[in-house]
Amino acid sequence: MVTPADIQGYIAQGLPCEHLSVDGDGAHFEAIIVSAVFEGLNRIQRQQAVYKALGGRMESGEIHALSMRTLTPEEWEAQRG
Repeated sequence: MVTPADIQGYIAQGLPCEHLSVDGDGAHFEAIIVSAVFEGLNRIQRQQAVYKALGGRMESGEIHALSMRTLTPEEWEAQRG
């Protein structure tokens, strides 16, 4: 069974992140991903970058459901106030 730590490791390996947190119960996961790579990308392009970092684990069913918030460092700082 895939754990939040596994998913966090997969993403961190394929995507440089300023902040990364993953929570979940083994079936459904939520991630907050902050990366400068997201600068200038729309929401779908950002998610595609994360899927690429996951290396096909979504398509294979290894990771069943992942909801994500993808933010640039500037958006993250503004949100944190």
